[in-house]
Amino acid sequence: MDVAITALALVATVTAVAGLARRFNLSAPLLLTLVGLVASFLPFVPEVHLSSAVVLVGLLPPLLYAAAIRSSLVDFKENRRPIAFLSVGLVIFTALGVGLVTWWLLPVPFAAAFALGAVVAPPDAVAATAIARRIGLPRRVVTVLEGESLVNDATALVCLRTATAALALGYVSAGEVAVDFIWAALGGVLVGVVVAWLVGLVRKAVDDSVTDTSLSFMAPFVAYLPAEELGASGVLAVVVTGLLLGHRAPLVQNASSRLSERVNWSTIQFLLENSVFLLIGLQVRWIVADVSHSDLGPGQIVAVCVAVLAAVVLLRPIWVFPVRFLALRPAPDRAGRVPSWRSTAIISWAGMRGVVTLAAVFALPEETPEREVLVLIAMVVTAGTLMLQGFSLPWLARRLGVHGPDPREDALQEATVLQSAVSAGLRHLAKCADEIDAQTMDALRQRVEQRVNIVWERLGSSDSTQETPSEAYRRVRLQMLRAERAEVLRIRDAGEADHEVLDQVMGALDLEESMLDRVERRDEAAREGLLLPPEPPGGACDHLRDAPTHVKPLTPQGCPDCEREGTTPVHLRLCLTCGNVGCCDSSVGKHADRHFADTGHPVMRSFEPGEAWRWCYPDDLLG
Repeated sequence: MDVAITALALVATVTAVAGLARRFNLSAPLLLTLVGLVASFLPFVPEVHLSSAVVLVGLLPPLLYAAAIRSSLVDFKENRRPIAFLSVGLVIFTALGVGLVTWWLLPVPFAAAFALGAVVAPPDAVAATAIARRIGLPRRVVTVLEGESLVNDATALVCLRTATAALALGYVSAGEVAVDFIWAALGGVLVGVVVAWLVGLVRKAVDDSVTDTSLSFMAPFVAYLPAEELGASGVLAVVVTGLLLGHRAPLVQNASSRLSERVNWSTIQFLLENSVFLLIGLQVRWIVADVSHSDLGPGQIVAVCVAVLAAVVLLRPIWVFPVRFLALRPAPDRAGRVPSWRSTAIISWAGMRGVVTLAAVFALPEETPEREVLVLIAMVVTAGTLMLQGFSLPWLARRLGVHGPDPREDALQEATVLQSAVSAGLRHLAKCADEIDAQTMDALRQRVEQRVNIVWERLGSSDSTQETPSEAYRRVRLQMLRAERAEVLRIRDAGEADHEVLDQVMGALDLEESMLDRVERRDEAAREGLLLPPEPPGGACDHLRDAPTHVKPLTPQGCPDCEREGTTPVHLRLCLTCGNVGCCDSSVGKHADRHFADTGHPVMRSFEPGEAWRWCYPDDLLG
């Protein structure tokens, strides 16, 4: 009963604190760590002891898998060099640097000092990216931080294994270390590839979302346990499995299975990652109490803790800046932007440690000299980096002017991709003309055109007084669904239909409500600067290359055809051949599209304030 009450209290605290953090736009990891730290000194709160086995086997695999299946394999491959320099090079560099500082200040062998360095070297797999996404950092920065945190635990745990072997044997050869690293990497990747292939093979034969999700829950442990048993890196095995399965999900899972997996893993990830930070804070009281048994004086212990924390914080920029400017020299991204030194500064400061640091330090042998002091140092580094870097990272990002992508850029790219997909669907629909009646074909065509128009409506004027067609549709349809649900509930309460039938109807209503296209108005703060298009992957077409970027409009504002017909335009488009101003496809008249059909003028330009993107009608290309 005590265990059940403790677990319930843990989940309730996590849910409440995370909810408050979201409501007041605070960092949930930092707030939960503070709550746990304060709670650890309350007399009625029992001591919570995290064992390395519980964290490394029970918590780490699902946390890594949940992050990996939502990561982009393409982006990971594009940023593999900076990720490798951070997750391998920086971890070893930090382990050696911290090891030297510890060896200098504490009466411990270098193997024990290096073990502490390996423990505190890897930033947390959750803290950095959680804060990065909350404050809105550039996607490339988030990708690098996420990739680093997915892989660096493998390097740190191999370093720790080497140091532990040296503590037990008194020595370890360079050749043994090299072989251990190579096998950990290659073995982990091999196991991950095999497990991903096997799970994908089974998924192709499974069409039930419950069975598929159950299989997904087993996947991280099926990858982690065999890899560790073979002496390879279980962390790498889980990450590779998650990346590959996430990449192949549209090919091996049906839509309902993907939705079910996404919702279930989001819930698991929320509970686990937030519980982890609460548990970090709950360790403080007994860790501090254990240090009282040390022969070292309080002043020396405090000095070592501060020195190691300073080393952990300073070694990261010492490594990151030279590597960035001397070794990496990153290429431009898809939009032609090269990361500036400001992004490098953010990466160099995003080094928050987490639960793996605490779990790894508990794995040190009991006979390790000054073990209780080493555990305290790991606690100080974890809490110190979470507080120091976690609280200051948003301020630093604001001071340096580093922010995430303009929502208009996202809408423009989304509209381009969706336009291309819809065009492919319409071409297939044309081939099915003999199989369906004209009314069904018109309904299908209108639905797919509405989907792409919804995204285009996120561009243009942000005048909140004008309701777009998509917003009007969503508002009225939601009202209709509430009325329909109320009638179904009346039938249920009156006992006029069987439960199974009512459950099917309610499920269909819920599914439609969840799938209603939501149009988010863009923030005024995101309207800084001119909205330009990303370069199309295949290069601009001849029409875009030959068309001018500006032309004198025939009318200074408004759509003359809409004024003549008495309709209201949603967004305006400018013909770059004759200067005609017409309304977009979401407008009733669709006059820009009709102008192209009548004249054949191939290229139009957005006539909305702050936008300079162009569109080629014949080739369906953005330019």
